[in-house]
Amino acid sequence: MEILNSILKLSAGIGLFLFAIYLVEVSLKNLSGRSFKLFLQKITKNNIGAVAGGTIITAILQSSSMVSLMVLAFVGAGVFTMKNAMAIILGANLGTTVASWLVATLGFKTNIEIIAYPAVCVGGFLLIMFGNRKTTKYLAYFLLGFGLMFIGLSFMKTAMESQVQHVDFSQYSDMPLIAFLFLGFLVTLILQSSSVTMILTLSALHVGAIDFPMAAAIVLGGETGTIIKIIVSAIGGNATKKRVALGNLLFNICITVIVFALLKPILYLITDIIKIKDPLIGLVSFSTLINLLAIIVFLPLLDLFTKFLERFFKNTDGSITAFISHASIAETETALDLFQRETIYFIHNSMLHNLELFDIETKSLEENSEFKEVSGTKIFLSQTKDEKYEFLKQLQGELQAFYLKLRAKLQDQQQAELNQMISAVRSAMHSVKSVKDIGTNIKNLRESSKDIKHNFFMHHKKEIENLYIKLDNYLGLNKKANFEQLQEIFDAIQQNYSSALNNFYTEAQNAAIENIDITTVINFNRELFTSNKALLMAIKEIDLDEKQAENFNEIPIYKT
Repeated sequence: MEILNSILKLSAGIGLFLFAIYLVEVSLKNLSGRSFKLFLQKITKNNIGAVAGGTIITAILQSSSMVSLMVLAFVGAGVFTMKNAMAIILGANLGTTVASWLVATLGFKTNIEIIAYPAVCVGGFLLIMFGNRKTTKYLAYFLLGFGLMFIGLSFMKTAMESQVQHVDFSQYSDMPLIAFLFLGFLVTLILQSSSVTMILTLSALHVGAIDFPMAAAIVLGGETGTIIKIIVSAIGGNATKKRVALGNLLFNICITVIVFALLKPILYLITDIIKIKDPLIGLVSFSTLINLLAIIVFLPLLDLFTKFLERFFKNTDGSITAFISHASIAETETALDLFQRETIYFIHNSMLHNLELFDIETKSLEENSEFKEVSGTKIFLSQTKDEKYEFLKQLQGELQAFYLKLRAKLQDQQQAELNQMISAVRSAMHSVKSVKDIGTNIKNLRESSKDIKHNFFMHHKKEIENLYIKLDNYLGLNKKANFEQLQEIFDAIQQNYSSALNNFYTEAQNAAIENIDITTVINFNRELFTSNKALLMAIKEIDLDEKQAENFNEIPIYKT
């Protein structure tokens, strides 16, 4: 009966610890917003920065799986290169050891109740009294998670101590270390948390149920156990995501094989050369050391390794989206970020489509674009005008479908951001359709032998070129216009519409022009005004916050 109670207490401790990790992960993810992701994107310009970024963010969020899944989404969208993604994951593995150091130095060295109970008390109080406030709610989650982590650890410790009193563990001392390696792998595979495997191992080591080499073998096996979550996430993804998952699996297997072959010398280094006598500190030192070894071994080989991985898997995806095709709506922050990129990509391509119909050179917009390396851009630019229009229609459809899936997962503020983005997509498509509808008018005016019509077209062509250059300066993740700048552009659009029409009326009084030509010019001018206004409205949704965007909507959007 005593053994059953110990097993139940151990199970409860594992459950509490897993729940605590979940609470801490959710709280930090929501308290940080997108700042960690933006930081990760900025720092990953080179391999060293990518490793550092992965280490820092995982050390804070304490979930290498979450960081790895986020990286998979970004690499599938082309935000990260495959090489940098591999470097980030290397860093993420190192970052998880921070929690192990915390538990080894505090969890087994101090009175856990002093830390855990007050944290749970304050967290529960904040959640009940002020849970309707976002920041307070997630602060409460963090405190609850932090406290429950140590309470779960306490359960595991006492359960292990009871097991040692009733079970003779010495009978397992003659088992080969490879058995403990597979034990660590299986435990992590089932629990999907190398952190829990580490805590269980620390608890068993602390009470003497296992010795240091056995514990090291278990932890080593746990390094590879979490890979199944990444592999499952990559299934159905594009080729790059599958290659990253394969790469992660291969270097985990390689490091496990290398370290297991050198296990005795590494343990000798820790205990006799570095002279770490505390087995708990020795174990977390071992975990840190093998992840550092993985970085040292693989970092110089990343170029060769990624070229090797490129031999595997073929791109068979029929989606034309550049960023969201393999984003997971379960990771809402990442999905929202990728949706924003896809929206800006859509507006960019809409501008290229419109400029081409006016026979305006688009090289400057193509070269200055942050999308010039996106594979879909090359496909888009090689298409005919009609194919470009169909491309944009399909892209809008895929954005709309993803929007419907994602909006149900978001909170109010995030939903507002998403609504602004899908509104930007609709406005950009409206702009495209308006220009396409006057395609015949454009050709008629451009090729007209009548100066009044040809000059009218050339005037607008020049205005369009200048307008799109201005709009392009405000289109991008790091290009933002303020309300006054957009208001100035709107005034210019409206002024050009009115002055062009008035000038035409003045010239038409003294020119031989048919009634049908007057209709063509008026229709052309109105639709072009509508298109320009719609494009401005699309960029407005990207650049302004919800309140400013609503105020901007007070401007008339149609004029005859």
